[in-house]
Amino acid sequence: MRKYSLQDAVRKGFPTWASHQTNHQSSVRKSKAKPNGKKPAAEEKKMYLEPEYTKSRITDVGFKELVVLPREIDLNEWLASNTTTFFHHVNLQYSTISEFCTGEACQTMAVCNTQYYWYDERGKKVKCTAPQYVDFVMSSVQKLVTDEDVFPTKYGREFPSSFESLVKKICKYLFHVLAHIYWSHFKETLALELHGHLNTLYVHFILFAREFNLLDSKDTAVMDDLTEVLCSGGGHGGGGGEGASGGGAGAQNHGKER
Repeated sequence: MRKYSLQDAVRKGFPTWASHQTNHQSSVRKSKAKPNGKKPAAEEKKMYLEPEYTKSRITDVGFKELVVLPREIDLNEWLASNTTTFFHHVNLQYSTISEFCTGEACQTMAVCNTQYYWYDERGKKVKCTAPQYVDFVMSSVQKLVTDEDVFPTKYGREFPSSFESLVKKICKYLFHVLAHIYWSHFKETLALELHGHLNTLYVHFILFAREFNLLDSKDTAVMDDLTEVLCSGGGHGGGGGEGASGGGAGAQNHGKER
């Protein structure tokens, strides 16, 4: 599948808080990730949890209020619009570090001690590198969001009865990509000065998924520590607040494969 570049998305007019990434895309050198797939010690210490980085945002909007379904909008229309937007935003964010996410540097689609496998149309489990997995995700989601039978855009067309379950499936895949960026490519994201964009996207996505119960807590537990820090206080950041469902303490003991 052709990867959608950041420039393509900017030309199509996607929201500017994602499009500002173009200013920094060429300013980082080659990743220091080791060829055997092991990450530097700083990555293993979860650099993305350090306060100087978690407080970084590109907007101070309260996403908890922003994600609420407007009274005039149909639920499925709201889910469809936001899911499509999140797909483009996650794809944009990944495109900024895609040159560092290689088969050598990321030999598996791993986040913490969890390894993700792709399941093909016949349900067969496929072990693949991280870039292969992301390509599978983006290809399958692109196919769904452009299918008029699934994401109808014409007047009078009905959403399928399976629509909510498909949205949940898409959100799970997009979460995997975001989690991989944090776990394996936060150093490059930081060098590009795009961590504020990544944090903003993560907060918006997680709070939207919470509002409509689109992610299972066991699927997101691997990033509960980050969710606790970023999403407390209605999306404005800071300590305390409602915290993450599932509890951050169990994140390191999450299942070995999915």
